[in-house]
Amino acid sequence: MDVRLVFCTCPDHDSAQALAHHLVARRLAACVNLLPPMQSVYGWQGQIEQAEEVQLLIKTCADRLEALQAAILERHPYELPEIVAISASAGLPAYLDWIRAQTREET
Repeated sequence: MDVRLVFCTCPDHDSAQALAHHLVARRLAACVNLLPPMQSVYGWQGQIEQAEEVQLLIKTCADRLEALQAAILERHPYELPEIVAISASAGLPAYLDWIRAQTREET
């Protein structure tokens, strides 16, 4: 399956929304869901940190993943943003086709 779900966290709604719009406008993502603020607990530079973050769930295709990652790294406010991609093993065929169509590079 060539469809990927990419997880990425942002520090606030504004940065999450700006990144989501950028990714969809550049056809790097068909859709980005911004999930409600959540508490994240993580180790960073030898310390246990806790922060409120907004989770992005990004729908894309495998052939757009490298460009999507580059766009996130270019615009993300974190030094080391979360970018974790998983393969969609199944789904509604028409929806998966829509993701493929929305992320096709314009010629």
